[in-house]
Amino acid sequence: HVQLVESGGGSVQAGGSLNLSCAATGKTNVLNCMGWFRQAPGKEREGVAVLDAHGATHYADSVKGRFTISQDSAKNTLYLHMNSLKPEDTAMYYCVAGGTRLRNGVRSCPLDEQYEFWGQGTQVTVS
Repeated sequence: HVQLVESGGGSVQAGGSLNLSCAATGKTNVLNCMGWFRQAPGKEREGVAVLDAHGATHYADSVKGRFTISQDSAKNTLYLHMNSLKPEDTAMYYCVAGGTRLRNGVRSCPLDEQYEFWGQGTQVTVS
């Protein structure tokens, strides 16, 4: 079993920055993919950024150049550094984790996947 606990959300003005953290506990050795998803009111949940066990990253086009995903493996902690925040970044942000997916013969961590483990979420509001 895996537990994911997010922290670091809050309210910020447009152009500001926030750093989210996600502490993973339990059988973390099976987590080949870790990432961040978000869901705004009235909108579908979307993948924001994912990181695989080899350090490869994938970002949604809407956050490229502004958000950075990183991991402290020793602390089993995942981070999302968010800069130049926009009102459209307002959403509940969820830490996610799970196994790789096999697509076209290649294992990867896609952004459009429903991963096995989810945190409770942390709210980010940009005004």
